[in-house]
Amino acid sequence: QVQLVESGGGLVQSGGSLRLSCAASERTLSIPLMAWFRQAPGLEREFVGAVHRNGVGRNADSVKGRFTISRDNAKNMVYLQMNSLKPEDTAVYYCAASSAAYGTSWESRARYDYWGQGTQVTVSS
Repeated sequence: QVQLVESGGGLVQSGGSLRLSCAASERTLSIPLMAWFRQAPGLEREFVGAVHRNGVGRNADSVKGRFTISRDNAKNMVYLQMNSLKPEDTAVYYCAASSAAYGTSWESRARYDYWGQGTQVTVSS
């Protein structure tokens, strides 16, 4: 059972930056895939980005060029650097982990079997 704890959320003005952190209870090197999702009020939880344990990452089109996902396997941490934030980025951000080396697409919620409690990000205009 992997436990994930997010931190770093908060209130920021449009155009600003935040870095979210996700601490894993187990060695992230043993976790094939880790990701960030977000959920705005009234909307479904959506994929933001994911990073494989080999360092290869992938981002949603809506955040490309603004958000960067990374992982530090020595510290068992995953990060989401968010720049040029927009009001539409306002959401609860969730860290997720997949114990499967292969499976459904990285963008699918069904791929991930462990989830954090989420951290609120609010971007004011």
